[in-house]
Amino acid sequence: MQADTLDFRSIAFDSVDYKQTCELRNEVLRLPLGLNLYSEDLQQEKEQLHFGLFDHDSELIACVIAVPQGAGQAKLRQMAVKAGNEGRGAGRRLLLSLEELLGARGVTQLSLHARISAAGFYEKLGYARSGELFVEVGIPHIRMEKQQQPLKKP
Repeated sequence: MQADTLDFRSIAFDSVDYKQTCELRNEVLRLPLGLNLYSEDLQQEKEQLHFGLFDHDSELIACVIAVPQGAGQAKLRQMAVKAGNEGRGAGRRLLLSLEELLGARGVTQLSLHARISAAGFYEKLGYARSGELFVEVGIPHIRMEKQQQPLKKP
C-alpha cells in the first residue's frame, strides 16, 4: 500500500462507509482501552464531517472527523489508521488532504486532542502543543493547534 495511491473522500453519516469508520475507530481507539465506541451517542456525529482514505478495493485504511467550530475553525477528532498500515504515510496523507479541503472552505485554525503517544506525529505536520496534559478516555492527551494560511481562490 502506498499512501499516494489511496483515495481520500468525504463520508456521509450513517452510510456503509461511515459504518466502516465506526468499526475502525472502535478497533483502534476504543477496544484497546477496554471501551466500546457503540456505547457512546453517535447521533452527535450527524452534523460532523467524516473523511476516509480507501485502497483500490474500497477498503477503509484511515479515517478522521472534522467538527466545525465557528468562523475559520475546526476541531479534528477520532483519527485512526488500520493496523498494519501505520508508518506507511496513510495518516499523513489523510491529514494533509483534510487540511487542504478545510483550507479551501476557509478554515485557518485547527485543533485536536492528541494522545501523548501520537503527539510527535502531529508535531511533524506543524501542530503545536497547547496547554497542560489532561486525561481523556482514561489516557493522557494534549491539546494541539495549527494555523494554516487561507487558500487563495483562483
